[in-house]
Amino acid sequence: MKKASTTEFFLKAGTFFIRYGLVVVLIWIGILKFTEYEAVGVRPLAEHSPFLSWAFTFLDTRSFANVLGVIEITTGVLIGLRPVSPRLSFVGSIGAIITFIITLTFIVSTPGVIQHDMSFPFISGSPGQFLLKDLVLLGAALWTAGEATAAVQSKEIIFITKNTQA
Repeated sequence: MKKASTTEFFLKAGTFFIRYGLVVVLIWIGILKFTEYEAVGVRPLAEHSPFLSWAFTFLDTRSFANVLGVIEITTGVLIGLRPVSPRLSFVGSIGAIITFIITLTFIVSTPGVIQHDMSFPFISGSPGQFLLKDLVLLGAALWTAGEATAAVQSKEIIFITKNTQA
């Protein structure tokens, strides 16, 4: 395998797995939000969040989790639509960015993130280490947003070029 083709392989494979890995994670986690165990599990994180705790004034635990599930599934589907619509993929990416930023705030708002009887950087396995994965997911969402934006802009440039030549 030549150096250029090896590089191209890794870039294409990485692009595919960043985008569709993010899609799978969002849809899978979204589907799980419709189960009792996931609904109960998300409540302690959300009820301590300054961004989400207000929702429990009018939603019960299951309804709240169901709303999150719909948001996560929709976000994943939109990101996955990149070959059909870079604009929709961009919208989904923005949704994912917001989701992961809010989730990362749980690190400072949720009791039990720091390992009991220790201090930073000693975080608990759950919820602490569980929440750290969202740093990588945030990076993937930022990348998909940038890539989708570049695709939209290149299509617009091609459209403008074709129309000015006519």
